[in-house]
Amino acid sequence: MTGAPVRFVFDPELAAFQLTPEHPFKPVRYELVRTLLLAAGVLTADEVVAPTPVGDDDLLTIHDADYVEMVRAASDPARRPPDVELQRYGLATSDNPVFPRMHELVRGVVAATVTAVELVATGRALRASSFAGGLHHAMRDKASGFCVYNDLAVAMRRAVDVHGMRVAYVDVDAHHGDGVQWLFYDDPNVLTISLHESGRYLFPGTGFTYETGNGRGRGTAVNMPLEPFTDDDSFVDAYEAVVPAAVERFAPDLIVLQAGADMHHRDPLANLNLSLAGMTHAYTRTVELADRHAGGRLVVTGGGGYDPYRTVPRAWSLAWSALSGRELPGELPASWRAGWTQRLGVELPATFDDPAPPPVPRRAAIASRNRSVADRLMAQLADIWGVTLQP
Repeated sequence: MTGAPVRFVFDPELAAFQLTPEHPFKPVRYELVRTLLLAAGVLTADEVVAPTPVGDDDLLTIHDADYVEMVRAASDPARRPPDVELQRYGLATSDNPVFPRMHELVRGVVAATVTAVELVATGRALRASSFAGGLHHAMRDKASGFCVYNDLAVAMRRAVDVHGMRVAYVDVDAHHGDGVQWLFYDDPNVLTISLHESGRYLFPGTGFTYETGNGRGRGTAVNMPLEPFTDDDSFVDAYEAVVPAAVERFAPDLIVLQAGADMHHRDPLANLNLSLAGMTHAYTRTVELADRHAGGRLVVTGGGGYDPYRTVPRAWSLAWSALSGRELPGELPASWRAGWTQRLGVELPATFDDPAPPPVPRRAAIASRNRSVADRLMAQLADIWGVTLQP
C-alpha cells in the first residue's frame, strides 16, 4: 500500500445542509471527519478532491424519470406539489422531509460517490472515500430511510456499464442495504452483501437469508441478519463466516464498502452492541479482501450513524486509517476537540479508545443464534453456487 494514491472526495456544501434542525441525519459529521483526519496528520490537503458534477442523465441510470422530476419539483418552492402527492414518492415525510435545494444537494452526494468510483476504476487512485454517500435505502422511484437518490447504485452502475467491472458491495450499516440490493437483484455483475440487525426488529424489515437474488443474479444477494445486542465477537464471527467466502467466489474487480456507523452501541436508532473495535475489524478485513481479490481497488462510503459527534467521526477516521494504511494517534487532537466542542456545544471524546459495552445477559444465546444463521446461509448459498465450502 505504501505510495499508492488514496483520495478523500469532499464538497463543503454536502456537510453544510440539514434535512430539518431536529432530524437525526446530520451531514456536518462529514466535515468533522475531514477536519479530524487533517488534524491527526493522516490526511493531506492534496488528497482531498472535489467531486466532478453529475447530471440528471446519471441519476436516470438508476432512478425513474418521473421520480427525478418529482424531487426536482419538490425542491423548487414555486413548483412544489402538494404533500399528499409527494408522499406517494416517499417525500414530505418525517424520514424524508423536503428541504431547500434537495435535488441539487443530493445529486451532489451522488457526484461524490461517482467521483470516488471513477478515480479507482480509471486507476487515478487505488482507494477512495465518499463519506457524504452511502444512501443505501433510496429506491428506483421512491425515497426511503433518509435517502433520496441512491449514490451507491448510480456509482456501481457506472462501474459495471462504463468500466466493465464486477463489483462486490459490502454493507455493514445496522440497517439492511435494501435499495442497493433490489436495484441489482437480478444483475450477475454485482454482489451485494449486507450484515445488519434483523428486519424482524429494525427498519426496513428486509434482508433475510432467503433473499438471494433473481434470475441470472441468483446467488449474488447475501444477507446476514443479526440478533439485537450482537457484540463485537459475534459480529466478527458472522463477518468471517460469510464475507470472505462470498467475495472470493465472486472474484470482483472493485469492492465498495458502505461503512454505516450505526452498529455502535451508542447509536440511538439501532440495537446492536458493537464497539469501535468490532467495527474496525470490518474495515481492515474488507481492505484485506480488496487486496486479495480486487487488486486493492476499494471505495468506502458513509451511511447511517446517529451519534454524529462522538461516534461517527472516530468510526470513519478508523475506516480511513484502514483505507490509507496510516495509523491514527491514540488521542484526538486537542485543537480539533476544543474547536468542535465550542461549535457544537457537545463534549467530545479525548481518545480513540472505546471499551466494549457491558455484555447483555443473553450474550451466549445471541452468538449461538447468529452462528446458526450464518451456517444456514452459507449452506444455502453453496447449494445455489454449486460448490462445497470448506468448514
